[in-house]
Amino acid sequence: MSGAEEAAGEELPLESVGQRLRRKREEMGLGIAQVASETRIPEHHLVTIESGDFSALPAKTYAVGFSRSYARLVGLDEMAIADEVRAELAAAEDARQARQNAFEPGDPGKLPSSGLAWAGGFAALILAIGAFSFYSTFYGAGNGPAPLQPDPEPVLATNEASSATGEAAVQQGAVSGDGQVVFTALEDGIWVKFYDAQGERLLEKQMASGERFEIPSDAQGPQIWTGRPDAFAITINGRAVPKLAEDDFVMRDVAISAEALLARNEAEGSLPDAINQAMPNPAPEAQLN
Repeated sequence: MSGAEEAAGEELPLESVGQRLRRKREEMGLGIAQVASETRIPEHHLVTIESGDFSALPAKTYAVGFSRSYARLVGLDEMAIADEVRAELAAAEDARQARQNAFEPGDPGKLPSSGLAWAGGFAALILAIGAFSFYSTFYGAGNGPAPLQPDPEPVLATNEASSATGEAAVQQGAVSGDGQVVFTALEDGIWVKFYDAQGERLLEKQMASGERFEIPSDAQGPQIWTGRPDAFAITINGRAVPKLAEDDFVMRDVAISAEALLARNEAEGSLPDAINQAMPNPAPEAQLN
């Protein structure tokens, strides 16, 4: 073996994100169970992160968000870790695409026959005609794409009723510091804990998409703990207010009373126009108290 080969053999491989997180955890003397308890990330997801198999996590947002929370706990740069996770996911996707598209053009056995090519072209024509008919039917003049939010008809009916009884009075007191606060999950499997100023639990579970939780009116200093503050729509007396965040990260001990939410929004700028539009109220699933 030459000197260059010996030197190459002595070089240590670059650490992946998962290896760096694991090494830092072990240096701090932390076990997987301790990290799971502090970050609220399931242990099997932590093992997946340390192995570097980010594509095995439920979604890209989970891979990035979990890794940021893990990095924050062990004292690493969470933004740098998040960028590296995104880069590893992109590289894995590129590799997968390359494997799917790779074939030898010169190998006749791997090229489609002329009959198969004609059949494929005919099938593509049928699909194109079907797609044109579908979009003409559902997205023709006067028809827009289906709304992402639940059916707003009940809210419109409520607004019409309020007009008959004095809409101006309802609008004036719609959003107040003592209003009813409601959190609605926008995705499935969103873990959240609601509790009061004394730490008394109001609700702790993984909420389903469309599931709602009304903050009890007698709760003293209600607060929230979740890793997905961006996945909750919030209303006060049925009026939408801005989300707690537009990105996924661990948020804990944040006040969520009507007064606190309004003060938070005023500190960040004037309330958006959306506050003057009613928020649809999807049927809640069973709520835990």
